[in-house]
Amino acid sequence: MKTKHVLALFLALMAALIVLALIFREGFLALLDQPALLAHARFVHIAATTLFFANAALGMVWEARSLKSGRKETILHTYDTVAWLDARLSSPLIVLSLVSGLMLAVASGDLWRIGWLSNAFVLFLLSGVIWVASDIPTQYKVKRLTAAARESADDAIPSELVRVLKLRLWVGLAGVLPLVAVLALMVYRPDIRAVAMWFR
Repeated sequence: MKTKHVLALFLALMAALIVLALIFREGFLALLDQPALLAHARFVHIAATTLFFANAALGMVWEARSLKSGRKETILHTYDTVAWLDARLSSPLIVLSLVSGLMLAVASGDLWRIGWLSNAFVLFLLSGVIWVASDIPTQYKVKRLTAAARESADDAIPSELVRVLKLRLWVGLAGVLPLVAVLALMVYRPDIRAVAMWFR
């Protein structure tokens, strides 16, 4: 299955979960509120968020190092591998961390009234918006430019491809920084103002 099909599948799965949660709210909450599964949900959540964050951070370092090398084959191979990992590792990890996190949130009480939890969820959503709005469109452009670079006999990397790959690094950093804050909130659980209280 092609990378774009895998990504589309997981985006559709996330969208379907959101729609089902809105339409069948009570049933969805009952499904998430399973005390017998809480220890498993906690393990899955910790493992999924850790692996997702590590994959995102290491992917950015790997891409930056390949760009610094200036070697066409290295850059093309790195991008292919990072895109493959995004589709087959990051996407399922996002779904797992979201579902397990929601299970833990439901067990903790009202998500929007617990300060650290509601702020962490908003930051998680912000990271997702950055990824969907910026990273996905640039991936399609990079795919087109890498295909042209592969067909070219020139060993030099096209300047437009380098520019877009550098832009992706900044977009990636913008998407990862909220996740650093989310991890800190998960660990330290500070007593901060809940999202439900922002507008009061």
